[in-house]
Amino acid sequence: MTPRTVMAIGAVVLALVAGGASVDRLPGHDEDRAAAAEPTSTPTPVPSWRPVSAAALRTVDAVELGAESIVLRSDDRTVSVVSMRDAKHTVGVLNRLLGTPARTQTAVGDAGRCVPASTTSTWGGALRVAALREPAAAGNRVEIRILRDHVRSRLGSPVELSGPDGVQVGDDVRSRIEHAPADERESLGSEDAEAWQLLLAPGWPSDHDDDGDNGVSVLTQESTVTVIGSPMPVHATRTC
Repeated sequence: MTPRTVMAIGAVVLALVAGGASVDRLPGHDEDRAAAAEPTSTPTPVPSWRPVSAAALRTVDAVELGAESIVLRSDDRTVSVVSMRDAKHTVGVLNRLLGTPARTQTAVGDAGRCVPASTTSTWGGALRVAALREPAAAGNRVEIRILRDHVRSRLGSPVELSGPDGVQVGDDVRSRIEHAPADERESLGSEDAEAWQLLLAPGWPSDHDDDGDNGVSVLTQESTVTVIGSPMPVHATRTC
């Protein structure tokens, strides 16, 4: 794998520092009072919140990462839509669903020049949520990465993890890469080590051309998905 590939993958995955993890429960997330997001009809979404019962969370068997939200599902039924514009409630509802995460505090630049200050929660090495201390320019308060195809709930049952259209870590997306418009895919590899970033769904619009096409994307090794993340722009030319 070339140095360019390593640098690109490290940046988009938020190569957050290991160690120093705490297993303390996040403050302020009482099981019966934490809430999940409800989409609104305003042009610029301003999340409104409603409680999600423990009984409803026990039915969740899948989490889908969209461009600007995560969707909790039970079979084909939507249990809750959680906006990525509110870090407290995003982490809170996942904490209730998946149990106590490993946590890492990251100061500006600790994990790389472009990594913002954040508190990172990781569940089972499968789902990583960086809650930003300050909102990003695009409006997101969290950056989410899916690293495996499933995670265990706090009760021990499997919860499937996917991106749009059911794409999961481990899937072969060669056909999607080959048929994607040039502005929605970016080669991160070399002749010896193929690697791609592919935009699955757009989101987080920007007025800056050098921000690239933002939204939820996948990273691949060859054509196999290794990471699903949002926000994760394709063809961004800004240094940070």
